[in-house]
Amino acid sequence: MLLLAMDTATPAVTVALHDGEAVVASSSQVDARRHGELLLPAVDRVLHEAGLKLDAVTGVVVGVGPGPYTGLRVGLVTAAAFSSALGVPVHGLCTLDGLAYASGIDGPFAVATDARRKEVYWARYDDSRTRVTDAAVDRPAEIAERLAGLPVVGAGARLYPDAFPDARDPEHQSAAALAGLAAERLAAGGEGFLDPLPMYLRRPDAQVPKNYKVVTPK
Repeated sequence: MLLLAMDTATPAVTVALHDGEAVVASSSQVDARRHGELLLPAVDRVLHEAGLKLDAVTGVVVGVGPGPYTGLRVGLVTAAAFSSALGVPVHGLCTLDGLAYASGIDGPFAVATDARRKEVYWARYDDSRTRVTDAAVDRPAEIAERLAGLPVVGAGARLYPDAFPDARDPEHQSAAALAGLAAERLAAGGEGFLDPLPMYLRRPDAQVPKNYKVVTPK
């Protein structure tokens, strides 16, 4: 097994290789505006570090979000392209699940990432492998009472300390953690994966202008 994992649903552009037992190589850069520019060089970098060629990959793992429209699609389209070119399966995972897995918390907690517009993407967990709510998007003040007393993992907790006073690491997503979670699920029979389709939870920021002027001749 050699899994190529990637996630661009958050400001972290993150890639990893996992051989089914451990992470072979990984790369993460935090830059919310350069997903398209940074992802493929990161793939090349981890392959070079591992001393492997792309055709050694037996499966692709990708974070499906939730996340902003443009960044999220970069990872999903790239994963689909690799899957098609190599003839290997692509396994989708909730981005929040990667952060939860990386936390290693053995008990109830939540994960919250920055959704912009003064909102967070979030979900609750019974432990680092078990999500107990669907991913959602809300203003921090609207969910603070529901998450009172729980540790909250992720950048969303750091951004809104009044709502989430017990912020925990990791702050950013890691493809290494996503790959580790995928390897566990594949070893257990391959259950728990999502279709590699974008989880948006709301409409894109870009909107068609209203009352725009028609400039074509009649």
